Amino acid sequence: MREAVEHLWPEIAWIGDVKLREQVTQTWIKALERSPLKAEDLNRIPFTLLVPNCPITFMEHKRCVVHIARESAKAMTVFMGRALPIDEDVVIAGAILADVGKLLEYEIGADGKSKQSERGEALRHPFTGVALALECGVPDAVCHIIAAHAAEGDLVKRTTEAYIVHHADFMAYLPFKNAKNLR
Repeated sequence: MREAVEHLWPEIAWIGDVKLREQVTQTWIKALERSPLKAEDLNRIPFTLLVPNCPITFMEHKRCVVHIARESAKAMTVFMGRALPIDEDVVIAGAILADVGKLLEYEIGADGKSKQSERGEALRHPFTGVALALECGVPDAVCHIIAAHAAEGDLVKRTTEAYIVHHADFMAYLPFKNAKNLR
């Protein structure tokens, strides 16, 4: 399973803190072990069920979000770092783990298409993602990002790192809500 995670997520190597890198890896391993999805499904299922016929896969979206978040954190550090400290490891780990709970929220239906699982109807992915991450010892600063990256986070005070991941996620999601943007 470790090999599958390393294949899906070369960006995990960007996390400088060895312990955090392992906690992120373990969270993905645990998610894959508990998921009705297989690692290869993540490269073919849509990243969201909220966009009809979504043309972008789960992993395309997720990896894009991680890249946007990392570059945003770097730019903010260059221009605002003297007043606004940013932990790049926390940003990267949070971006990689933000949607890990979708592995428990989604399943493949009898028709071969993605659909929301029974668990997913009761618990959206920020909740299951935090549960998986806490089980693997992921620090609260990263769990906060998982919890606050989606609409549920609108009710809490986000950290700087959580704002970065939240906006990176929505940058790679909201354009798909307007069909005129799609080819």
